[in-house]
Amino acid sequence: MQTAGLTRLQEVELPAVTSVLAVCAHPDDESFGLGAVLHAFVARGAEVSVLCFTFGEASTLGMAQGDLRGIRKSEMNAAAERLGLRHVQVSGHPDGHLGKVPLERLAREVGSMARSVAAQLLVVFDEGGVTGHPDHARATLAALVGAPELPVLAWTVPVAVARGLEEELGARFVGRHHDEIDIAVRVDRGAQKEAIACHASQSSDNPVLWRRLDLTGDQEWLRWLRRPDQATGRP
Repeated sequence: MQTAGLTRLQEVELPAVTSVLAVCAHPDDESFGLGAVLHAFVARGAEVSVLCFTFGEASTLGMAQGDLRGIRKSEMNAAAERLGLRHVQVSGHPDGHLGKVPLERLAREVGSMARSVAAQLLVVFDEGGVTGHPDHARATLAALVGAPELPVLAWTVPVAVARGLEEELGARFVGRHHDEIDIAVRVDRGAQKEAIACHASQSSDNPVLWRRLDLTGDQEWLRWLRRPDQATGRP
């Protein structure tokens, strides 16, 4: 699928690793944003784990359903099964306020879990958080600080997708030009959409999510925030 202004980039293989740790801010980030990429790693034989810093209780979606902390944690566990994730850990820091949590504390959590799952690669949201959410950006920074021995690969979107979402729906996205993108990978959206469906409190009234998936088709884009040759290679 191609959209006006969106040029399909030459596809590149994902890094050949056996253990991946995704670091994110909210339940559903692992599915809405990273889902297709994480499932692609699973399909290649990698064990994929997720460290999520909050329960997402500050969301304005799904509030009428009850306690969002419990609801969203249960949704995330169900989504993890659909994506084939090995382990999910939720820290429970206050949603919307990760900037107030000492970076050293968040970084320690990243380092500890990276060691416990023997991670060879971290996967995060791009700098700027892709959607501009400060919690997303904070989670990415914590990953970079917490495991300097590991390469860090960030999910991103092309400028054409970001502009399309802003023009059509007024959504704020931080896009990247083609020369800033390192990896374009073909993905199977099936497992991701099953995982998204598990997050019913957040996906049932979310036109931006569905339009983004329409615009991106069967391709996702990644950029190195720390390349393998820049990592220290030791914990």
